Amino acid sequence: MEKQGLTMPFIGQKATWQRLLADLQADRVPHALMLCGPEGSGKLALAVAFAQTLLCQHPREDGSACGECASCKMAAKLEHPDLHFTFPIVKGARIKTPEGAVSDVYIKEWRARVLESPYFDLNDWLEDMGAANQQATYYVAESDNIQRKLALKSNQGGRKVMVVWLPEKMNQETANKLLKLFEEPPAGTHFLMVSEEPDLVLGTILSRTQRLLVPPLSQEEYRQAHPPKDERQFLDLFIMLMRLSYQRKVKDMRDWSEHLAGMGRETQKSFLQFCQRQVRENFVYNFHESALNSQTEEEAAFSRNFARFVNERNVIPITEELAAAERDIAQNVNARMVFFDLSLKMIVLLIQK
Repeated sequence: MEKQGLTMPFIGQKATWQRLLADLQADRVPHALMLCGPEGSGKLALAVAFAQTLLCQHPREDGSACGECASCKMAAKLEHPDLHFTFPIVKGARIKTPEGAVSDVYIKEWRARVLESPYFDLNDWLEDMGAANQQATYYVAESDNIQRKLALKSNQGGRKVMVVWLPEKMNQETANKLLKLFEEPPAGTHFLMVSEEPDLVLGTILSRTQRLLVPPLSQEEYRQAHPPKDERQFLDLFIMLMRLSYQRKVKDMRDWSEHLAGMGRETQKSFLQFCQRQVRENFVYNFHESALNSQTEEEAAFSRNFARFVNERNVIPITEELAAAERDIAQNVNARMVFFDLSLKMIVLLIQK
């Protein structure tokens, strides 16, 4: 795990970090930088570490933060007055009016989550807000909140940094109110955006940012950053789906669907993504090249007997059905119907040999 003074620790990504430091030393850090990459690659960890480095009063020769100045110490606690965060939220019980729908309502939970580990996903964040069944977004009030913060003079007389997590969750009305700010921010202001799906970010925002690709972590780095949490439960549910569908136990399949329907929507999407990965891993397992597989011992144990049911004839249709189910869940289609229909389709697909 890399450490830069007291800045946010991150795993791997040495080349990306050196690129950021080189841009800083050459004074060519863009005013709006978007770190793009797959879920789990450490984009947020990099963004926060770089934000803290930008705020350091006495950087080292390589451009990294000194870890000793007052700015570094405040930034290490995410409490620097010139370090701001904005992120998607839900309208929970704390928000009484449209004007109050701003991310500051959840800033205590946000800081606690980032300080615990910056390697979390939207599902984790929804749980922190107590909103597992809701869709997080940027409400219009957030644009006014951002403009208000960045209109103030720098508290420390230096830079101001705004970390924007998942800008793809920003609707058009909110984004339109921020376009001028993204294009011409106050002097010394930097936007560090963190996106998993940049293609879903509004084009008017993309055109005002410089994108930097953050590559996936290696398997070892990923497991270091993401200790297994839901994957044991997901594996059990995946095994149950495949066994019940193969055995045509329709009543039990309906019970399985009811169980999935009771989970939060983001958890349901994560499960379907997990299933797509398992189908891919089981297909590859058939080639008997262990170096090509990235499975846990439990996953590999199931694959020893199950992999033969995933072949050239059905691997693509199974993956497409899982992806379609994920899309339907994201579009708020009835979860019971989605999962039961999925299990019924598996009956047909698993017997294609």
